[in-house]
Amino acid sequence: MDFLSVTGILLGVGAVLLGVVLDGGDISSLLNVPALVVVFGGTLGATLLQYPPVIVGRSIKMLAWVLVPKKTNLIALIDKVDYWSHLARKDGLLGFENQLLEEDDGFVKKGLQLLADGNNANVIREILELDMYAKENMDLQAAGLYEAMGGYAPTIGILGAVMGLIHVMQNLTNPELLGQGIATAFVATIYGVGAANLIFLPIANKLKAYAQELSQVREILAEGFIAIAGGENPRNIKLKLSGYLHDGYKDKD
Repeated sequence: MDFLSVTGILLGVGAVLLGVVLDGGDISSLLNVPALVVVFGGTLGATLLQYPPVIVGRSIKMLAWVLVPKKTNLIALIDKVDYWSHLARKDGLLGFENQLLEEDDGFVKKGLQLLADGNNANVIREILELDMYAKENMDLQAAGLYEAMGGYAPTIGILGAVMGLIHVMQNLTNPELLGQGIATAFVATIYGVGAANLIFLPIANKLKAYAQELSQVREILAEGFIAIAGGENPRNIKLKLSGYLHDGYKDKD
């Protein structure tokens, strides 16, 4: 569980609601179904129009990362590559056949299969870099979907505000209907701006950061596979890959 995400959502929304209360307002005044339908329905519709189904599907799967991120222990990952490099020297490339059965990750299995098939370092680099680029591009596009929602929401909120004002102008002779129209106008703007800056844009940026982390994991693996195929010394391989570790990893298990 990513407690920073939970804290951020609660703090952001809570601060807005607390501000309303401290100003003497009523939180129930922010509950407006028509405005909710206009802003979130319109934003979702515009976003679905912009993106193809494959990106939409990927973005839905990635949304879970906001609360339960995909984390990889880089030290353990480098140790695994170090084990593979020693295995290659001990049993040869055919020793990777058994390793294939123990791995679930598609990128790892592809790299091990390329090694087991005896491909040279240049071939492995070309194939894995293409795979890395495709996966990272897909993840960044999926994260960009929420960024697009953050762009549409304020504009749709303004649209809702205009609709509310039109409703007000049409009912100037009916004072009992004026309040509802004015509420829809202002609340729609709050929904649009608030959803964009408190939800959609932060989600997009967090998912982009996680996508880049996953890309770095694949880069470490790719460099390891390439070094093993090139017959580099296991100690040198581990030293090279250790360059990916930042200060925050020095004290990790």
